[in-house]
Amino acid sequence: MISAIQEVTGRIAPPDEKATLRAVLRLNSLTKPPGSLGRLEALAVRLAGISKVEQPCYSKRTVVVMAADHGVCCEGVSAFPQEVTMQMAYNFLSGGAAVNVLARQGGAEVQFVDIGINGDIEHPQLINRKVRRGTDNMAAGPAMSREDALRAILAGVHVAQEAVKNGTEIFITGEMGIGNTTASAAVLCALEGIPAETAAGRGTGINDERLQHKISVIERALQVNNPDPADPVDVLAKVGGLEIAGLAGLILGAAALRIPVILDGFISGAAALIARALAPESTAYMIASHVSGEQGHKLMLDRLGLEALIDMGLRLGEGTGGALCLHFIEAVCRIMREMATFESAGVSGSESV
Repeated sequence: MISAIQEVTGRIAPPDEKATLRAVLRLNSLTKPPGSLGRLEALAVRLAGISKVEQPCYSKRTVVVMAADHGVCCEGVSAFPQEVTMQMAYNFLSGGAAVNVLARQGGAEVQFVDIGINGDIEHPQLINRKVRRGTDNMAAGPAMSREDALRAILAGVHVAQEAVKNGTEIFITGEMGIGNTTASAAVLCALEGIPAETAAGRGTGINDERLQHKISVIERALQVNNPDPADPVDVLAKVGGLEIAGLAGLILGAAALRIPVILDGFISGAAALIARALAPESTAYMIASHVSGEQGHKLMLDRLGLEALIDMGLRLGEGTGGALCLHFIEAVCRIMREMATFESAGVSGSESV
């Protein structure tokens, strides 16, 4: 399985320099002072390099929500019981979750993937890629086997490949799984050497007492498992989650196909760290949508070298922040395609102003 992943990562190429240059030249020819659209211009240049065209258009947009359960929930780290993962799954599939609403507004499809829910779901819209029924309690031993972690990464790769085959031109990462902020914090600690008290946040809204307990659970998981920071699959297997692995695979699969990926929040950040550890060049295809209310997320973005488009205190997950940022993507694409140049508008350029 590792050879299959290496085959995918080996296809990840740097952004196209010629398309990047053409985008810069076009931006400088538009009827505005150079650089006056600020970070929108930087986003336009990045998208051009990723997609190899100076005027990209992303008509088919897909939010991929990876769902899985976490054995560490038995430690009482969340304000909600594990059963909520299954219950929310039906809410996603019926179109009633927050990300469904925001995706509809942004013209995106939501694909809901069961990669590790602790139960069986029957629904015509479900994408079933279940690797196993949730992870084990990472505070008592490995969350999963190395083989399961690899299978989950490959499941994410295949979801990306299938979606692109069906026309997807841009991805947004989403997730659902009670307990996943605990696993994500543990991944951050393991990969980046961050203390648990710095990485862990309130997740579903836990109080101070339970937050301290959550921190101690993460510390125990790291001590019991001793994950190897030089081996991202080992980190995933010992303290990660199936949806984190699946999203890492989605990112890698998209990057290999030159498809941009809008990252959502904290759990997506953990997946991005894994993807980067497996293929450093994959970060060129990642666009950070927002800074999560989870305190460790800003650290993740700093380590990834990414700057978020917005900071609104969001901490819902699901892909909500990513879906919101589709409006920035659309704005950039329209500016590049529809805005007049100095020449076409008969306006004197910057040298004459």
